[in-house]
Amino acid sequence: MGDLKNKALAVIEGLKNIYKDPKLELEYNNPFELLVEAILAAQESDKKVNAVMKEFFKKYKGPIDIASAPLEELEKDLSSINFYRRKAKLLKSCCSALIELFGGKIPSKVEDLIKLPGVGRKTANMIVGGAFGKPAIIVDRHVMRVSQRIGFTTQKDPDRIEMELREIVPEDKWTLFSLLLLNHGKTICAAKDPRCGECPVSKECDYYNQSVLNHNKD
Repeated sequence: MGDLKNKALAVIEGLKNIYKDPKLELEYNNPFELLVEAILAAQESDKKVNAVMKEFFKKYKGPIDIASAPLEELEKDLSSINFYRRKAKLLKSCCSALIELFGGKIPSKVEDLIKLPGVGRKTANMIVGGAFGKPAIIVDRHVMRVSQRIGFTTQKDPDRIEMELREIVPEDKWTLFSLLLLNHGKTICAAKDPRCGECPVSKECDYYNQSVLNHNKD
């Protein structure tokens, strides 16, 4: 575990040199907006969600606006988003539960957020870390892939990966670590054809040391 903790710190330092201000790609002004966007971003690009939300939030300013909107109207306003009908129903259910359970206020704890329909641990951690600035391990597909390649985990379940990373990464660096890996996975450490020659942390990476270097030796 000590070696992994040292590796985590080295990875953070290495990635900080190229991602100076790592952020979520979703654009939001408050926790409510990030909650809505995170639900809509499932199987949809963040860029598309950002584009649609510019008009959406002029009309839907809080959970009560979504909860009380006719489903057909909400569907129409989300019609350019993938799976908009299912997501419209999910948003209404989520906002209704938000009002019932928390008086319409977005909670800042993962354990509370996951009580809402459509909110798993990834989304909950995204809100906790991104909107509230509290420590959070965000395991999206990019963080999962980079964590596996570097050698932080062999797990394939996002929740299990989160729990392992919580033990490896210092708590005060959880959110930074997540955003660095997320950005790295979107750019250099891509799912197909990762650009290992450009990676500043390749010497820390099991995938590079075991696969790429060995292949080059053959």
